[in-house]
Amino acid sequence: MIRVVASLAAFAVAASALAAPMPKRVGDCARTKVSRIETRLMDADGKPVAGSGSAIDFVNGGYQVSYDEVAAIAASRPGDDADVCLVSVPKGCPKGDHRGKIYKTTNLRTRGQWTLPDSEHSCGGA
Repeated sequence: MIRVVASLAAFAVAASALAAPMPKRVGDCARTKVSRIETRLMDADGKPVAGSGSAIDFVNGGYQVSYDEVAAIAASRPGDDADVCLVSVPKGCPKGDHRGKIYKTTNLRTRGQWTLPDSEHSCGGA
């Protein structure tokens, strides 16, 4: 069991080292890998809440979320290569509130695409 955990940890470190950081300027893109596919909400036991929407994590720390269930995200798998491009950044945000960036993502294995924010609420929201 310890060997498996060590191997998974080594894979995660290696994968994150190969991923570019999330883009910071509109129009820029980054190549990364899918780390986890989730539902938008999880219950108290950490189990997915069906029908609550989609969420996806990337090895470079990126995250996207939707209140809708996104078929292209559901078809993705951990380890899939993805191109993530920054589409827009909200303006007039309170200092330190960086939520609300919109990214267009292409899963390079499935060729599925989606455009979603990095947070359930934009800056200044709930």
